[in-house]
Amino acid sequence: MKNKISRLLAITAASLAVTFGAAYAAQGDMPMGGPGGPGGWHHGGFEKQLNQLHAQLKLSPDQEKQWQDALNTMKQNRDAARKSHEQMHDQFKAMQQQPILDLNALHDAHVKAQQQDEQLREQTAQAWLAFYNGLNDQQKTIVSTALKQHFAKMEQFREKMEQHWEHHHQDKGAASDAMPAQ
Repeated sequence: MKNKISRLLAITAASLAVTFGAAYAAQGDMPMGGPGGPGGWHHGGFEKQLNQLHAQLKLSPDQEKQWQDALNTMKQNRDAARKSHEQMHDQFKAMQQQPILDLNALHDAHVKAQQQDEQLREQTAQAWLAFYNGLNDQQKTIVSTALKQHFAKMEQFREKMEQHWEHHHQDKGAASDAMPAQ
């Protein structure tokens, strides 16, 4: 389990898009992690964190342009991903009306959507990495501190969910043990 978490954190650290892009994309129609999920992304929590980070960085005009470019790329890709998801959903609904499902067509549509989503995520990641690479060491330290705090919140959330899951299974086991044999 620790290896899986370490791998997740390494991937997250390697791509600011996970923190900046994916979390921002989670706003609105595409919630991540449920209400009050990791990092407080819901109800404007992530956007507030992003704005606070922006203020702390004290960007130069060139850095501000890179920030805005990354932010715009992220927003455009979020909107494109939503539109793609809606189209795929409509296509699946239409396919389900057929008496015999065309599993090949369903699979092809799913693969195409995944490829498009991956392309959008990569564009967003590259935009944020270009911004990050333009920061000085002091600014990178501020971003690193924010990411580490975010990772800690994610870990706390994961542990909380794991405890909830274990408790849920213990309760089910105790209930089934209490039932009389027939």
